[in-house]
Amino acid sequence: MRPVLGEIAPDNAFVALGVPAIFAQVLAGQGIVEPFPIQEATLADSLAGRDVLGQGRTGSGKTLAFAMPLVARLSAEPVKPMPGRPRALVVVPTRELATQVAAVIEPLAAAVGMRVTTIFGGVSHGPQRTALRQGVEIVVACPGRLLDHMKEQDIFLDRVEVTVLDEADHMADQGFLPMVKRIMDATDPKGQRMLFSATLAGGVDTIVKRYLTNPVSHAAAIEAPVLLDHHVHVVSDADRQAAIYELAQRGRVVMFTRTKSRAKQLTRKLETAGLAAVEMHGNLSQNARERNLAAFSDGSAKVLVATDIAARGIHVDDVPLVVHADPPIEHKAYTHRSGRTARAGSAGQVFTIATPDQVAEVRMLLKKAGVTAKWSGIAVAEHAAARPAVPRRSHNRNPHASRR
Repeated sequence: MRPVLGEIAPDNAFVALGVPAIFAQVLAGQGIVEPFPIQEATLADSLAGRDVLGQGRTGSGKTLAFAMPLVARLSAEPVKPMPGRPRALVVVPTRELATQVAAVIEPLAAAVGMRVTTIFGGVSHGPQRTALRQGVEIVVACPGRLLDHMKEQDIFLDRVEVTVLDEADHMADQGFLPMVKRIMDATDPKGQRMLFSATLAGGVDTIVKRYLTNPVSHAAAIEAPVLLDHHVHVVSDADRQAAIYELAQRGRVVMFTRTKSRAKQLTRKLETAGLAAVEMHGNLSQNARERNLAAFSDGSAKVLVATDIAARGIHVDDVPLVVHADPPIEHKAYTHRSGRTARAGSAGQVFTIATPDQVAEVRMLLKKAGVTAKWSGIAVAEHAAARPAVPRRSHNRNPHASRR
């Protein structure tokens, strides 16, 4: 179905950045008439076909920043789609993110008669295989299922002109990196490559050196937004559940736990206490994950209890509060979890529940994340005024520091 096209002014900001008018009309039909900073920073280079590193905080508009140049490049030289041979590939870490990225790309693609399909696990191979055989220009995929289809020769990547790694820092983690390398090795080395993420650290450099040619790096809105307040509430083990329950009653809340079993357990406790809560973690079927996300999105569930899988795959507007029921293990997870609130300029709060023996760990976590938090709870004076812990030397410094 063709998307609704809106009227664009002669001085439309997207057109001024080089975006084709047809796509500016699609965005106008969605009420989007002004680009976000990450889009302003990257579009000139990405539309020119350059390899791009784009760094912007969660909710800053990164998906549109790569979606527009991707579709624009393909539409500039339209060719008949070939079975199993897409022209563009977006690789993402989670099923939910694949669905949501495809939803952003689809109206742009439909405006120029192109098709998009998603590939991820947890569902039957059959419909995905059928879509690929019918011929699609753009594929949004999770690595594991994509490699399955490559092995079965349902898909070939030699015709891919544009490859995007979304949540690139996560795609560069050791768990994903071998799969990402196999995928990237199968794409046309002359094609355009774009990497987008809230952070560009660690193994991202491995991907950059191996696959990108003279990349330009841009960063925008990577600092903690002024409308986002961070809090740490220190409680005893005995009082942790009561503190979590109090925060869960404040309205629409995303709560994060470290493990799947803990997410399930906490959800049941909140339900028993009379709160409408749903869970989100890797042990759920795809149907259950979609059902629970829909319940949280439409408001029938007020609390979403999730593992870090949701830190990168859940994009729901108007979430005023994120709670780290368990402090994350590393600072990148803190950044991505916290990004579920204060999206697109809205205000939000982040609460971390910590026990006294977790205070030093949380302080170091916040320091690495570049966050200043307000502390409350037991022994606050002692913990807040304590001398800062000495940070360990990092061997994962990001050589692609931001520049605009």
